[in-house]
Amino acid sequence: MIRSLKALPLTAARFAPFGEVLEATVQHRQTMNDARFERYRDLARVDMAGDKGVQPSISIARCRAATAFPYRLEMLERHPNSSQAFMPLSNFSFVVVVAPPAEAVDAGAISAFITNGRQGINYHTGVWHMPMTGMQSEQEFLIVDRAEDSALCDEHFLADPVIIEL
Repeated sequence: MIRSLKALPLTAARFAPFGEVLEATVQHRQTMNDARFERYRDLARVDMAGDKGVQPSISIARCRAATAFPYRLEMLERHPNSSQAFMPLSNFSFVVVVAPPAEAVDAGAISAFITNGRQGINYHTGVWHMPMTGMQSEQEFLIVDRAEDSALCDEHFLADPVIIEL
């Protein structure tokens, strides 16, 4: 049976079980450089799951092919050894689909969110999520995750697809 899931607006409270929302908010604001800048500090923690010597990596990813919605979700992935953050490098919305960390995905526990164009996200270690999507080609994301190339990425294929709607 195919389930349909509407993406809700992303908020810190809704996303808290899965990670942090990366957004310039008043509670994180500090001045710097003789008050010429505002810095929004400590928005998320980079987690390397206790591995000594593994370094975080900062990358940029550019969307080559837009994802069409409604989207037929058949697979979720997770990174059991690190958190993973995505921040848009310009003002655009993107869809975030997640499920709680567990050995397998509970299809009934899948949640979908849409960002407001200025928000990024940081997945907690082990959170199941839809692979990154772009709603238009050429959209760029800053990524912060594990530098090690051999870092695990588990995949879980759903018995029944979920249709993600905007």
